[in-house]
Amino acid sequence: MVNKISAGNMQAEMLASMQRMQLQAAGAGISPPTLPSSIGTPSFSAVLNSAIDKVDSLQQVASQKQRAVDMGESDDLSGAMIESQKASIAFTAMVQVRNKLTQAFDDVINMPL
Repeated sequence: MVNKISAGNMQAEMLASMQRMQLQAAGAGISPPTLPSSIGTPSFSAVLNSAIDKVDSLQQVASQKQRAVDMGESDDLSGAMIESQKASIAFTAMVQVRNKLTQAFDDVINMPL
């Protein structure tokens, strides 16, 4: 014999199951997770200064490698060119970030009140 499942029985079972879960959650004292107040994220200025320092160090490395090739101390021309390109790309990216920040600042300043 086949058991027929009616919509009323199924709904009653689901409601009872939900009520049991609600009671379990209330009894266990489950609270939503909270984030710690200080996660340790660096400030915007610290991140920006770090990026500028990184670009500066890339430019210094490229300059040292180029100087070594120019003075005949090294024959690693390809390494010097690669470092030069790395420094160039990093500098271009930094300029683009500066342009975006300047544009955002101008947009905020020109915002109607």
